Amino acid sequence: GKCLFQIFFPFFFNLIVSPATLPQIIKSLGYNRLILQIGRGMVVPEPFSTESFTLDVYRYKDSLKEDLQKADLVISHAGAGSCLETLEKGKPIVVVINEKLMNNHQLELAKQLHKEGTLPGLLQSMDLSTLKCYPPGQPEKFSAFLDKVVGLQK
Repeated sequence: GKCLFQIFFPFFFNLIVSPATLPQIIKSLGYNRLILQIGRGMVVPEPFSTESFTLDVYRYKDSLKEDLQKADLVISHAGAGSCLETLEKGKPIVVVINEKLMNNHQLELAKQLHKEGTLPGLLQSMDLSTLKCYPPGQPEKFSAFLDKVVGLQK
């Protein structure tokens, strides 16, 4: 079946949907599993599993890698770390922008990623088949540049 992974759950619920209606909404979109990373959130949904739907819930993990691998779609705040880690794994991501944080850097990042074609539009009408893959990073280029700047390489 299809899996949806939702990062930074408390913010999402404050803006969009109540926890009681989420499983029905997710099922209506064709997903049969939802993984919630809830952080310090006050709302803690009860995990459950039926024949047609599974809800997994946790506060924090050392790494999101395993959940990102399972996910067919990720919903997240528009933090740079969450967005880039998800895109580098080749997973489609829908972002919810928290305009109250850090001079709205989330909006700037989301606009740029949407412009590049790596973020879809609205959840209800998005076409994941049109998304472009996010190009993998090349840290060796930055390392070479930094070595040159500080005089370790000519």
